[in-house]
Amino acid sequence: MIRIVGALVVGLVFGTGVTVSGMINPAKVLGFLDFAGDWDPTLALVMLGALAAAAPGFALAKRRNAPLTEKTFHIPTGRQVDAPLIVGALMFGVGWGLVGFCPGPAVAAIGT
Repeated sequence: MIRIVGALVVGLVFGTGVTVSGMINPAKVLGFLDFAGDWDPTLALVMLGALAAAAPGFALAKRRNAPLTEKTFHIPTGRQVDAPLIVGALMFGVGWGLVGFCPGPAVAAIGT
């Protein structure tokens, strides 16, 4: 049960963050990618804010034996670039390009 509540809290915090920052608006992301036109640096500021918030969490995690809701950390060990990784990355990029939404903010946007 604690895992479900933890996932819900993390999802709500993420959704609130992308909504408050305006990242559920595809025009905001396109403005960041438009270096030749009217460039909007706010996405870079959101990324810096995310790094500032995540850095203490990663530092804390290194000192712990296990996360709060699991018995052990689940750290990926694979380093190979294989077909499923490439296909998944292509699907992600094509989907984002066709729809104009990154999947995370798209789910947050459904709520609005």
